Amino acid sequence: MLISKCTLAFNGGRNVERIINLHVEKLPEGVYLATSEDVQGLVAQGRTIQETIEIARDIAKKILEARAEREGSAAPPPAKDSFDLPLVVGV
Repeated sequence: MLISKCTLAFNGGRNVERIINLHVEKLPEGVYLATSEDVQGLVAQGRTIQETIEIARDIAKKILEARAEREGSAAPPPAKDSFDLPLVVGV
């Protein structure tokens, strides 16, 4: 599981960073698929892990902003000043 930090516009247009958990898996076809239990409806696919995370970040931002506008519902809690983040390094 990877954690993605996502900057969203909430609270009167002020940018607020949120942390959502992403589940990234490599499919038999060789591409990566990202989903999230934190953001219902988030599904992203890319050729690399990095590309998949970038696509997932954009999708999460759009979903959460649309949900906030439509329902006024709360987003995931704001990012803390300290957190652990797995780092993927290709060697």
